Amino acid sequence: MIRTLRGRPISSGCGQGEALVTKDPISFLGSVDPATGMVVEQEHELEGKCVSNKVLVFPTGKGSTVSSYVMYQLKKNGTAPAAVINRSAEPIVVVGAIISDIPMVDSTEPDAITTIKTGDMVRVDGTRGVVQIL
Repeated sequence: MIRTLRGRPISSGCGQGEALVTKDPISFLGSVDPATGMVVEQEHELEGKCVSNKVLVFPTGKGSTVSSYVMYQLKKNGTAPAAVINRSAEPIVVVGAIISDIPMVDSTEPDAITTIKTGDMVRVDGTRGVVQIL
C-alpha cells in the first residue's frame, strides 16, 4: 500500500530511491565527501553511510554557504542524493538542490522524519510537493 505525504515543493523534478533518514542536521561541507557521497562527519548519525541515489531525509541544513556548491559537486560526480526531504528547508540546501536539479520537498504532513524509515522505497515529486512511500 502506497502512503502519501504532502509538503511544500522546493526544487522541481521527481526522484526515487531507498530512504536514508536522520534526526541530525547536515552540512554538506565537511559532512559529505563529494567524490564518494559518504557521510564523513564524525559522530553524525549517518557517519559511514552513502547518500548517493538515496532519498535523503533530514531536519534541516547547517553550516557554510559552500554546502550549496558541495551539493553541485555531488551531482556532477554522480554521487548526489536522488531527492531531499527536510522538515524545514533552509536557504543553503535549497540553493544546492535547485542548482543541482535535485528534487526537494519540506514541511510534510505527516512529518517525514518520523514517518519514513531508512530502507523504505520513496518517490519524491518536488514539483507538486508529494512524497510517496512505496
